[in-house]
Amino acid sequence: MAINIISNHAANMAQRNLAASQAAATRSLEKLSAGARVLSARDDATSYSIGTRLNATLESLKTAGTNVGQANSMLQIADGALETIDSILVRMNTLALKATSENLAPSQYGLLNEEFTQLRDQITQITASTNFNGVQLLGDNVSVSFDKSDLKAGGSADALAIGNGFSNIEITDNSYWATDGNDNGLGDNRLSIDLAKVGNRIMMVSTAEIDGAASDSSQSIDVTDYITGGAKELATGESTTLSFADVGVKVRLNANIATTIANALAQGSDGAGADGNTANQIFGSTPLVSVLADQGEKLSDKISFQIGPNNAMSDRLAISLDRVDPHALGTGSNGAEESLADLGGNAISSPGNAKTALKAVARAIDDLQRARSNVGTYQNRLDFATNSLSASEENVKEARSKLLDLDVAAEMTNFMSHQLLMESGVAMLAQANQRSQDLLRYFER
Repeated sequence: MAINIISNHAANMAQRNLAASQAAATRSLEKLSAGARVLSARDDATSYSIGTRLNATLESLKTAGTNVGQANSMLQIADGALETIDSILVRMNTLALKATSENLAPSQYGLLNEEFTQLRDQITQITASTNFNGVQLLGDNVSVSFDKSDLKAGGSADALAIGNGFSNIEITDNSYWATDGNDNGLGDNRLSIDLAKVGNRIMMVSTAEIDGAASDSSQSIDVTDYITGGAKELATGESTTLSFADVGVKVRLNANIATTIANALAQGSDGAGADGNTANQIFGSTPLVSVLADQGEKLSDKISFQIGPNNAMSDRLAISLDRVDPHALGTGSNGAEESLADLGGNAISSPGNAKTALKAVARAIDDLQRARSNVGTYQNRLDFATNSLSASEENVKEARSKLLDLDVAAEMTNFMSHQLLMESGVAMLAQANQRSQDLLRYFER
């Protein structure tokens, strides 16, 4: 073989093989450091494509598992509140049972009734405040109030002004006044208040108009004794509050109510007074006060959770929770019975009322247990979904591992082989270059 100065074919071959060995060793080192057999599509296009899809599926499964955990947490919050309401209903049942006995004094019935109605209000508070990240779970949480502009002079309820004895009117049952059966924004919920002359007594009549109905609920309270010289006369600066529990409002009266009652008593036997108004139109026309609402958060028909990795209906779970506020509890499975709210403010104020209340509470307990069973059913379903997701995640990881994960022992062997080739290549390149040095020494002789 000829010895050349310009071209060193042996050195070029050694350099090329050395570069290839170095590239292979570097690639092997990358795989070892990453722990992956396939770093890009050039390593194994098919495995890379399938592995990428499996990675996406695995992340979807993890996210679905997180969603299932969130759904379970939500249901646990709901069940905790339902357990508290269950304890309240048991106490209300005890109170109603006590009140069915006829050996109690009127004041004792009053004490039992006060606790009963307060516990019912607590159920309302629990259902309104139980939520998960702002999503209502057991009932609506809305803030409703009366339009105070109606109470001012010149308003549609001018007769309900301070000068006529009305200091304030406030809502005590948000759930009732937030009713919007025709779903038009609560604009047609109003309260009417008037005085009615019955013999020589004056009754204050409070009537709720819900969804435009002329009279959804009504309650009357005798106010005759608030007249000047009466047993309940209010001095200047004093006030009192009348609770219309059946209508869900409280009316605060001031000393001016005495004059309004006197005018009502002055009506003639034919129902017409000096002002031309009849006994049932003391104010000239029945005063109406409109209801305002911020809508707040309402109980949804269903709360949907993505519990699977795919965009399919089968991978979604729609959770429907039952309403358990006093307007729903006691209505029975067909929703047609008298609810706890329908018992009014004198729910167990007498043995007769207590017997009716006892039946309503028994139905309420059954309604609540149906609601808890519904929650339990969803919890069980979510537990199975968790097991399924865990098994799928395990299998997908195994499949991905077989495609993408590195066999470290085999790759270490490859790396050592490439490293030896590199060392050999360096040595041979040195030998190839030495041949040119030999030629130079020949010329030196």
